[in-house]
This record gives sequence, structure tokens and C-alpha cells, in this order.
Amino acid sequence: MRIKVLLAAILIWDLTCSLGFNVYADDNMVRIELKKQSLDLNNIRGARIYVKGLRGSNRNSASSDEQIVYIKNYRDVQYFAEIGIGSPPQHFTVVFDTGSSNLWVPSSKCFFSIACYLRSTYKSRLSNTYTKNGNSCKIPFGTGSVHGFFSQDDTKIGSAVIKQQVFTEVTKEGYFTFLRARFDGVLGLGFQGADSRNVTPVWNNMVLQKIVSKSIFSFWLNRDPTSRMAGEILFGGMDWTHFRGLHTYVPVSKNGYWEIEIGDLFIGNNSTGLCEDGCSAIVDTGTAFISGPTTILTQINHAIGAEGVVSSQCKTVVSEYGKAIWERLLSGLHPDKVCHGICTNNQTLGVSHEPRMRIRNSKSQRLEKDILCNFCEMVAFWIQVEIRKERSKDLAFQYANQLCEKLPNPGGKSYINCDVFSLPHITFTIGNKSFPLSPDQYVIRVDDHQGVHCLSGFTALNVHPQRPLWVLGDAFLRAYHTVFDFDNLQIGFAESA
Repeated sequence: MRIKVLLAAILIWDLTCSLGFNVYADDNMVRIELKKQSLDLNNIRGARIYVKGLRGSNRNSASSDEQIVYIKNYRDVQYFAEIGIGSPPQHFTVVFDTGSSNLWVPSSKCFFSIACYLRSTYKSRLSNTYTKNGNSCKIPFGTGSVHGFFSQDDTKIGSAVIKQQVFTEVTKEGYFTFLRARFDGVLGLGFQGADSRNVTPVWNNMVLQKIVSKSIFSFWLNRDPTSRMAGEILFGGMDWTHFRGLHTYVPVSKNGYWEIEIGDLFIGNNSTGLCEDGCSAIVDTGTAFISGPTTILTQINHAIGAEGVVSSQCKTVVSEYGKAIWERLLSGLHPDKVCHGICTNNQTLGVSHEPRMRIRNSKSQRLEKDILCNFCEMVAFWIQVEIRKERSKDLAFQYANQLCEKLPNPGGKSYINCDVFSLPHITFTIGNKSFPLSPDQYVIRVDDHQGVHCLSGFTALNVHPQRPLWVLGDAFLRAYHTVFDFDNLQIGFAESA
């Protein structure tokens, strides 16, 4: 009898699994099925992420508390879903974006932007639940901004209806920013205050209006390219069929984004060292790639054979200042201090036999000094990595010169050989646990009329050298099911199923 009961229990459990029931959440959930479109080579060549400081950009005065404004142009997004605004619902394809906070769609009053004529537009006169607001607003992007005004209307997401959600009716879209975009608008899932202009974001209203009983949402991207379902966002819970094992949770920082602290990054089994003491990382569902500091991206390019940009200025630093950098590092000086002379107005690294830099006060000369300073800091870091490996000075300089030929292209992506089997794993450390990415996970394949192209899934993003910033986009999120815990201000990662 006990055996029959046990078998019945196993059968029920197996049936529950096959039906996809979720033991982590109740019925107050909202499921959003994501659709996927292939990346377009022309779009992603120009897809970039930008940041700027809210308190200026003095490289010698940045603090860990300094806020950043995080902006992008959405040209590389792949995942979309449909929502409805108004009664009856007017349908729009939107990007569900944890890297922003606003909900915006094109307005029927958008007359002077070609992009608006290529997508669905919101018509307030057709909605029975429209409420006029009228306050103007501007949302910045990497290559410009969109302009419009606020309105209020019921917003349908999946099976849920958010009452009187404030959103932006866009009346002017940048020509080059959105002309090639494959979506109508953006639904931000970031925190109120990050860029929301004091408007309560959609997710907050879902919680306030008790549409969901648990203040979490989870994000899953399907790694099976043949599947009809490209992914899913589940508001109010998580679907355990989408992940394996337990989630590793890390707290969200106080900067207004879904931002966490990460640890060291490994190329194969080799530590890069830059984030040993911690780096910031924004978890962003609205970008396809992984962005990070040029210092590390150059090392990754070198290790995986990605195309790079050759810099004669970088090589000049190695040849003219390499000996001084080597000696100062051996003396125990931290890499941040090695280039102090170049990065200030002292005009020298402080070693008598070094060539002196003649820095004038012209804008071009100041820019040249800043560029030289950046290269000096990178070269110092690369040489320190080699010193830790107990490499000789000649080998360290040889490595630095090789990296000077692999700098990430600041205006696009790095091509790579599509034969990925020999490439190393790239591993992030999050919550003292390793999160490796295999080559087939970080190499992006783009298929067009000329054939298959392969790109590195890593792109350069530079903020302040004392506060390296990473952006973990879809190339990372495809590998790891992610839970955004609003109540406990934490993010959880588990291996995606």
C-alpha cells in the first residue's frame, strides 16, 4: 500500500513538472512570453552603451558613491513582447528593459519623425480610459533622445491590467536612433528615480495595485534556437522548470539600477585581477552583449582571437615608459599610482631618465594627455598581471605590445573565428561563486545574406578607472536564470535550464 501511495505521489509530481506548475509562487503571477528576432549586423555595429557622471567627470575626484546616468541606443536588442494600452487595448511591441524605468510608445501626434510612421502609435481619442496629463519630458539615449509628453491610461501586460499607468507619448524620435529599431517602445523595469522622472514605473504599480502577491519577477531566455518560445518574464514568482539548482543571491547597490557588486573575472583559469576588490555590474535585459572595462576586454580579445584596434600610442607607452612602470610596480607601488605623473600636471612618471612630456594648455594637448594617461594605466595593469605570473620583463613587454594590437573597437563589435571549440571559458565571480560562460555562450552568431559572422559577446564600456563598471546583458542572461527581488533588494542567479 505504501509503495502505491509513493508511486502515486511520484506520478503527481511528474505530472506537475510536465505542466510547468510553479512551486515558488501562487496564482497571482503574470507571464509574459518573449519573442526573438535575429541580430542585424548593420544594427549591432553601431550599438553602444554610454555612461556619464552626475557630478562631473574629474578622474581624480570620483568616489564610490558617485551616481552615473546609464544610457544606450537599443540597436542590438533581440527580445520583445506585446502589451496593450487603452480601452480597448492598442497593441505595441516593447522591450522589457531592467536598465531603464520609463514606459514610452510613439504618439499619433508624432508628425515630424520618420521613425514614428514605421510603427504603431498611441491614439488617445480611441481609448475610454485615457486621462490627460500633458507634462513634457525628454528621455536620453546614446545617440540622442526622444521627446514627448506624459499621459495616463490602463495598461495590459499579459493577463493583468495596470490602472492609470503614466507613460510617455513620444512625439519626436531621433532619426538614426530608432529608424531601424524593430520595436515600438520600451517598458522599463528599473527603479523609480533611476531615470523615471518621478513617475511610478509599471512594475511598482503592479505591486501597489496588488496584481502580484510577491514583489519579485524572474527572467529566462531559452537557449534552444528551435523552440517557439524565446523566453519568459514571470511577474510575481519564478518557474523552477527554467533553472537548475539554487539561486545565488547578491544585494542590489544603492545607485538606482539593478546594480550589484561582482568579484574577479577569469579568462580560462587565469585571474584578470581588476575586480578582485569588487566592481559594479548592471544587470540589463535590454542589451544583447556584455560590456566592461577596456583593460579587461583587451585581454579577452587577445585570449579568444577577436579582431582589435592597433594603437601606436599604446605601444609608445610600452616602449618609452615600460621600464619605469616595471620598476615602480616591483617597488610595490599600486598600478593606480604608477602613472600619477602622466595623469596629473607633473609631466613625468617621476623617474629622472624618462622622457619628459611637454604638456601645453590647449584643448588638444589636454586630450592627448588624457589618452596617454589611460594607456599608461592599462599598460601598468597588464604588466602587473605578468609580474604576478613571475614572467620576465621582456615577456611582460611583449604581452603588453600584443594587447596594444587588440584594443576593442570603440565604435563597434569585434569579429571572431566561428570555430569556438578551442576558446577559453570566461568566468565571472558573483557572491563568491563562479559563473562561467562557455565559448558558444559568449560568441554571438549573426546570419545574413553574406553568410554567418561571429562576434565577441563582449564590448568596451569605460566609466572611471577607479570604479570599473560591467553590464551583464543577454549574452550572460541566456546562461543564467535571473530573479529580481524587489522586496529584499537582491538579484539571484541560477544555471538556466
